Amino acid sequence: MSPETVVTIGRQGLELMLIVSAPLLLVALLIGIAVSFFQAVTQINEQTLSFLPKLVGVGITAIIAGPWMMTTLVDYIQRTITSIPALVNGG
Repeated sequence: MSPETVVTIGRQGLELMLIVSAPLLLVALLIGIAVSFFQAVTQINEQTLSFLPKLVGVGITAIIAGPWMMTTLVDYIQRTITSIPALVNGG
């Protein structure tokens, strides 16, 4: 197995994790911005106020996007495991 192959497999794994985690991170970001805007408008400076809306939003997003996330990860793992013999034999 060449170093380029190892780097390619690692890069694909990192790209996949970025794609799979993007919906959850974007929802948390958008809710955080909305709560921050609400706090700025109402001058409520409670630090724990943003925790519950983010938790609920990320939970709902995980329920909605969860099947897609699992399918994507399982497909990647299956492709990776299936390609191990070819990689070891230099194919």
